[in-house]
Amino acid sequence: MISPSQRFNAAQRFLHWLMAICLISMLFIGVGMVSTVMPKYVPLVATHKTLGMAILVLALLRIGVRIFCGAPALPASLPTPMKLAAQLSHYLLYALMIAMPLLGWAMLSTAAYPIVLLGNVRLPAILPQSDTLHTLFWNAHFYLAFAFFALILIHIAAALFHLLVRRDGVFETMGPLNLTASRD
Repeated sequence: MISPSQRFNAAQRFLHWLMAICLISMLFIGVGMVSTVMPKYVPLVATHKTLGMAILVLALLRIGVRIFCGAPALPASLPTPMKLAAQLSHYLLYALMIAMPLLGWAMLSTAAYPIVLLGNVRLPAILPQSDTLHTLFWNAHFYLAFAFFALILIHIAAALFHLLVRRDGVFETMGPLNLTASRD
């Protein structure tokens, strides 16, 4: 059984699941944006920009909470390569949660597009207009989105592996419920 001290705290779990919803929504919105020229494009872009900035703020908040509160240790029985993979994948997830919104913001700034979020909040440009930089940031944002999607799928697969195959309590540390307690 996983004790409360072996789980992420309630704030960490809330931020994790809120961000999971935001990130999965963002992936679908992004696919919808690049696959349509219909009138739906404009509200999708506005939602994408707003959700991107929300993800950036939540990621920074989540990193702060993680630094302040720490994280439960991985099981001692977990092989070293799996521990390393878990650590590296989490660093990559955090890096992409910050990099993707910043790349989007930079991309829009270098194209001299106004960055207006839902509610008519206007963000300042973070870089000057540059066609060359716009192309660079557009490509980086586009291709890293695929890498991010793949990393999210790997993260979900690893969580399910811990829950259903290893049954080592790793999933329960972040799970919304303590499933180990119900299995005992």
